[in-house]
Amino acid sequence: MAWQGDGVPATSRGGRDGRVRATAMSANEDAAETASPRRREALIDVSFDIEPGQLVALVGPSGAGKTTVTYLVPRFYDPDEGSVFLDGHDLRDVTQDSLAQQFGIVMQETFLFHASVRENLLYARPSATEDDMVGAAKAAAIHDFIASLPEGYDTVVGERGFRISGGERQRVSIARAILKDPRILILDEATSSLDSTSEALIQSALEPLMKGRTSIVIAHRLSTILAADKILVLDRGHLVEQGSHEELLGQGGVYAKLYRIQFRGRRREPAALGPEQPDERPAVPTRQPQG
Repeated sequence: MAWQGDGVPATSRGGRDGRVRATAMSANEDAAETASPRRREALIDVSFDIEPGQLVALVGPSGAGKTTVTYLVPRFYDPDEGSVFLDGHDLRDVTQDSLAQQFGIVMQETFLFHASVRENLLYARPSATEDDMVGAAKAAAIHDFIASLPEGYDTVVGERGFRISGGERQRVSIARAILKDPRILILDEATSSLDSTSEALIQSALEPLMKGRTSIVIAHRLSTILAADKILVLDRGHLVEQGSHEELLGQGGVYAKLYRIQFRGRRREPAALGPEQPDERPAVPTRQPQG
């Protein structure tokens, strides 16, 4: 693995690490962002290890801290206590620009610039060729839609992409992440707010992106949870359990209770296991999450 001069792992297409380690990580909400003069603890003494290429599912009830984890790992802000490491490097020792190259972010609320589809895609990797860009769009199952637009890839999408549907925006975001080829993917899975066709397209688009890549997923689909190499179960800011689906069921704890309540008798149907709700208020990131 090559290393850049500032000590940051260089993005490697075709070969990557992607080991994430969090040690005694705690984070508070900013009191200015809440109605209360006191700051609520969003995460409390959370530690975990993620090996390269693992699929890790974050699950737990509303307000558990899942979104906060996805903000701390790519260093949208620093924990109040503890540290996050990427391939052995403390993220505090890494420049923001170099760190941004290592992560692909695909969230439900997808950010698109008021610019052409082409510009939105190439933002991830300005040096990409036309073939690279189109290939990423095809892999994300969005090329045919883009080609049908009045000016194809040069069609301007509105502020935050409001001129195209939510499912289409998310597939553009997935294409952007595929083009970027990051070490680590952070994903907030689509929920039932999408129609079944859009959800199926998004799921098929995610498969090539997640394959062989360290992926941290706020999981709303049973299929993702069952496929995860490791499940991190959060509750009220604490990491209360971690392990595989079968291991956690056997423990009979928080995960087993959530599973029994929401998934009992289901093996294929997508559903949400403790989805984030508006009452989970992670500290505001210092920079906009981008694919």
